[in-house]
Amino acid sequence: MADPIVARSLDEIRFWSRIMKEHALFLSLGFTYEQKQLIAEAQQFITLFERIEERLARFTVNSELGQVQAFNNEVYQAAAAIWSYKRKVLGLTLRCEIRSNNYPLLIDHISREAAYFANRLKELNAGILAPKPEAIIEENVFFLKIMADHAKFIGHLLDPSERKLVEQAREFSHDFDQLVFQAVDLESMQPQSKTKPLLSQFLNQNKVSVASLRDFKKTARELIEACRIKSNIHPLLADHTFREAERFLEIIDLFEASLKRPKSF
Repeated sequence: MADPIVARSLDEIRFWSRIMKEHALFLSLGFTYEQKQLIAEAQQFITLFERIEERLARFTVNSELGQVQAFNNEVYQAAAAIWSYKRKVLGLTLRCEIRSNNYPLLIDHISREAAYFANRLKELNAGILAPKPEAIIEENVFFLKIMADHAKFIGHLLDPSERKLVEQAREFSHDFDQLVFQAVDLESMQPQSKTKPLLSQFLNQNKVSVASLRDFKKTARELIEACRIKSNIHPLLADHTFREAERFLEIIDLFEASLKRPKSF
C-alpha cells in the first residue's frame, strides 16, 4: 500500500515546483534590460526547478519513503534558495537600488509562497501529512491574503479601459481584504475561537468567496488567451493564479473533512 506521506510529498512538489519556476519567469520578465545579473539568477532558478520536475517524474506513490524524504530535503534547499533570492530583490526594490516592473507586493507575495512550500516539506519529513486541524485559521489567513493580492494584481495589470473587469477585480480585492481581517480577528481570539461551529462557518464563507474568485480568474484566463481583452497579463500568469485558487479550495475541503471526524479537536 502506498505511503500517504510519499503521495502527499510528490503532490506538493508537483504543484509548488511549477509555481516556483513560474515565479522566476515572471520576475525575469519584469526586470529591465540592464538588470542582467538578476535576470540570469532568475533563469538559473527556472533551470533548477525544471530539473526538479524531471526528477519528480521518476518517483511514484510506491517509491520508498526514505528516498522521497531525501528528495524533499533537496527540494527544500531549492525553495529556501529562491526565497532568499526573492527577498534580496525585494530589498533592492524597497531601497530604490533597482527599478523594475515587479511590484514590491508581488515580490513579497511570491516569497511568502516559497516560505510556505519550504515549510510544507519540513512538515512532511516530520510525518505531518496535511495541515493540522488546529492550523485552520492560520492556513486560511495565508491563502486569503494570497487571493486578495491576486485580485489587486489583476486590477492593476488590466488596461484601464477594461472598466467593468477592473471594477470586478477591485470588488474581489475588497471582499478578500475583509475576509483577511475577519480571519485575523478569529486568530486573535484563539484558542477560544477554535470551536467546530465557528470554524465550519469560517471555512464555508471562505469557500464561497474563493470559488467565485476562481471562476472570475477562469473567465479572465480564457479572455486573455483568446486576446479578447486588453491587459498586460501574461496568459501563464492568468493560469497560475487560477491554479492557486483551485489549490486553496482543495485545502478547504481537507479542513472541512477534518472537522467532521470525531475528536478532531
